[in-house]
Amino acid sequence: MGKPYRKSVTDISWDTNDLHFRRDGIGFGMIKIVLISLSIGLLAGVMGALCGVGGGIVMVPAFTYLLGMDQKHALATSLAVIVPTALMATWRFTGEKLVDWQVFVPTAIGAILAAFFASGWVKDLSNLTLTRIFGGLLVVVGVMTLLKKA
Repeated sequence: MGKPYRKSVTDISWDTNDLHFRRDGIGFGMIKIVLISLSIGLLAGVMGALCGVGGGIVMVPAFTYLLGMDQKHALATSLAVIVPTALMATWRFTGEKLVDWQVFVPTAIGAILAAFFASGWVKDLSNLTLTRIFGGLLVVVGVMTLLKKA
């Protein structure tokens, strides 16, 4: 059968030698995954709170390089993690009166609509294409950030 392709750290594969289902990463491997994931989450949380980024910029590359996830699973997992992260930061920023709700509402509507359609495109795009789109976005945002006057 060869080495199975690992889409995510929780892939279940058939072990023909033992003739039972096994979950990749049980035992020490699972502890390692939890510790790496916790570290990624801590870094993403700090970057999210300080810079307004973290989900995509920190988690997607970390999930792919450190946990061996493919691009599709990394971006989907990152988006799932952003929900509780964003709720916590929004709650804190609302208390400090830092959220501009007049900007929030139309921006959220646009983002929700775009996310609905774009998330459907992910299944049709290859991991390589998604990785290149992501890398291009990082370069553009990085250059714009460096060129912006304070």
